[in-house]
Amino acid sequence: MSTLDTAAVEAREQVPAVDGEPCVLLKLGEVVLKGKNREQFERRLADNVRMAVRPIARVDVIRRHGVFIVRTKDATAELVDRLAERITDVMGIVWAHRAWRVGKDVESVERAALELTAGISGTFAVRSKRRDKRFPMTSTELDRHVGAKINEAYGLPVRLKNPDHTVSIEVDRDEVFVFSGGLPGQGGLPVGMSGRGLVLMSGGIDSPVAAYRMMRRGLRVDFLHFSGMPFTGPESIYKAYALVRELDKFQGGSRLFVVPFGKAQQQIKSSGADKLAVIAQRRLMLRTGEVLARRLGGAALITGDALGQVSSQTLTNLTALDDAVEMPILRPLVGMDKIEIMDQARRIRTLSISELPDEDCCTLLAPRRAETRAKIADLRQIEKRLDVADLADQLVESVQEHRPVYGDATVS
Repeated sequence: MSTLDTAAVEAREQVPAVDGEPCVLLKLGEVVLKGKNREQFERRLADNVRMAVRPIARVDVIRRHGVFIVRTKDATAELVDRLAERITDVMGIVWAHRAWRVGKDVESVERAALELTAGISGTFAVRSKRRDKRFPMTSTELDRHVGAKINEAYGLPVRLKNPDHTVSIEVDRDEVFVFSGGLPGQGGLPVGMSGRGLVLMSGGIDSPVAAYRMMRRGLRVDFLHFSGMPFTGPESIYKAYALVRELDKFQGGSRLFVVPFGKAQQQIKSSGADKLAVIAQRRLMLRTGEVLARRLGGAALITGDALGQVSSQTLTNLTALDDAVEMPILRPLVGMDKIEIMDQARRIRTLSISELPDEDCCTLLAPRRAETRAKIADLRQIEKRLDVADLADQLVESVQEHRPVYGDATVS
């Protein structure tokens, strides 16, 4: 052990215990820009935070100007770590800081800062912010004072630009928060503030990312999966369930609806759809989704379409799909390429699930070549022969509901 390391250990043993409370300090994103509606957004966000951490602990969420303070009874550093990590999945949070909540006196701030920096190596800086201007020291004075104490105790060099460690001090109305580092959140808007939608969930890479992006814009989503059963096995259902369970961490209370679609696909093929079969079956999926979404109180359908990614996703074909329903179809991936989509799937931890093998219903009974410039009139003729309105109602009546819960590995 070096002389510097020995000195740091000895200094840590001499640091007085922090007379404070561990808590989580949350920084909000665009919620703070909502003007007269901000109160409503913050209430929804606070409710979402409480719901997300309920399996861990009952918490109080205290709203202040631009920040939330999350406190719980008998908090420990380990419990606060778990709370902070879970809260980073809540849409609307930009940063989650594991902080010490201390009294509004300089001595308490010193003790917390010394505790945070004990045992570290490298350069450091202190950054202070006074939300309460009645505090006797200015931000600059507090930076210098606490920085001098840390340097005196541990001999750490100060570097104001790009330090290895930053000690942050925020003086609030009733207390001071001291923390170092933080966990990045999802940003966006609180789930539920933008209404409700229905995601057409395949087992592929794209639709889970589309769902995530719409949740991040405040939309609460349900999920609809079309299985090839009875002509395929249940693997695609297991996969869809696993995907929704992973996505549930972003909103909670997710619902997955599964429709056995194999016989309807067989009817489409028997109708003489030929090269139009893929577009015809996707139009039927959208019609079925529209009927179900209206029953669930949804106002939009969400798909993972990306322009030009596959032959069925040409601009002409997407226009033909829009014609099938009155409800708006949201396509948050429409301008993204596959690499971008995969990168986001990897970040939200759905990529490895999507890459598991299964028998996708979309390839079941599909023609060798799909039409890239489908004519709406031809599709309507096929649908007239099939009586698709009645068929969509029948499919909705056959739906099975599952409730995947984040962290639960059991299929309902």
